[in-house]
Amino acid sequence: MIWYNYRMNAVTIIHVAVAITLSISILLQHRASGLSATFGGSGSTYVQRRGAEKLLYHASVWLSVAFFALAIVRWFI
Repeated sequence: MIWYNYRMNAVTIIHVAVAITLSISILLQHRASGLSATFGGSGSTYVQRRGAEKLLYHASVWLSVAFFALAIVRWFI
């Protein structure tokens, strides 16, 4: 019974750390189009990610996968 509590606490701490890191990585991403694109102010353009922006994008994708996987793990523990 005591090992169950340690596993649950460890998974919870990791889940919170991934959630905070995911939130920061999403907030740091830069959008090329603002509110004007919502109302048709700009055409559809293809934006190619390079360097740190590409790394941040891929990190947020993998962190979201990890967040979802940890949610499922917490569901079964």
